[in-house]
Amino acid sequence: MAVRITCATKPSGNLENPHEAISTLGWINETTQATGISTRLEIYDFLKNRGGQAYVIDSKGKKAFVGTAESAQGTKYVRTFADGVWTDNLLALPSC
Repeated sequence: MAVRITCATKPSGNLENPHEAISTLGWINETTQATGISTRLEIYDFLKNRGGQAYVIDSKGKKAFVGTAESAQGTKYVRTFADGVWTDNLLALPSC
């Protein structure tokens, strides 16, 4: 199953704060029209352990896939991958 990530939230509400990880992500399954809001760790698990796929559509209509990563401190997070480069497309989404 694939979902499109539509929004993101950080605890402070400021997506540009580099010292906070995204806390929640909104999504839509464009096949079934199901929607929801999941924690960062739920999306991480969906992608890493349950075979799910996720992507975002940028302002130019280009699709960037979402992948999993882990910081040196062990924080599990998700980020986008476009044109062979890790990108910050999630931070460009509106707040949930």
